[in-house]
Amino acid sequence: MTTSSYHQFCPVAMASEVLCNRWTMILIRELCAGSTRFNDLRRGVPRMSPALLSKRLKGLVDAGVVERVSLPGVSETFEYRLTEAGRELHHVVDAIGTWGQRWVESEPSLNNLDPELLMWDMHRNLNVEPLPQTRLTIQFIFPDMAKARQNWWLLIDPEKGVDLCSVDPGFDVDLFVRCELRTMTAIWMGLDKVQKAVDDNRMALIGNKSIAHSMQNWLKLSPFAVHDKQVA
Repeated sequence: MTTSSYHQFCPVAMASEVLCNRWTMILIRELCAGSTRFNDLRRGVPRMSPALLSKRLKGLVDAGVVERVSLPGVSETFEYRLTEAGRELHHVVDAIGTWGQRWVESEPSLNNLDPELLMWDMHRNLNVEPLPQTRLTIQFIFPDMAKARQNWWLLIDPEKGVDLCSVDPGFDVDLFVRCELRTMTAIWMGLDKVQKAVDDNRMALIGNKSIAHSMQNWLKLSPFAVHDKQVA
């Protein structure tokens, strides 16, 4: 998978040759999170070029971490699925994420803001249990972003699940959430709270009051937000 080698028999060195190329662990994170289609993987790593994504996927297939599976009845459509070796990396991804949440300073992380990645993570981790069992639309507005990246819609259907749109889907909106992207990112990371952001006038919730009041619960947060920060 790499053009160079550490030339060490140590298993850590050998594993690093497979896993430690730029973007590889981030791609594995997306695969562990359940993305299997090329376009879904792109949405999870939006700053990764399609050419590099293809290269990294091929390398993971060659290393036996991922298998490329053609879908029956769908021409030229493939899924990328973790093999048994790949599924064992769930624990590695969890360990790296937990370490990063606990020990890496959060302030620099909040300078790496990306609305597409944030909303993609939010939509697939949404907890629908506190929400009314009916079709809902929640619009997020980030006024500090360029116009093309300001508006995002979560479409929640009890039967079809949760979908994400960056173009107005045309449905009535049940709740408008307006705040700067930094505020929403900090909440998602477990570094801030919805109610505190509202009390400080950093977030406005307009619409269904029940959905607004339960936002901290249905948002669910990053899987790593439960781990306490150990550095200032």
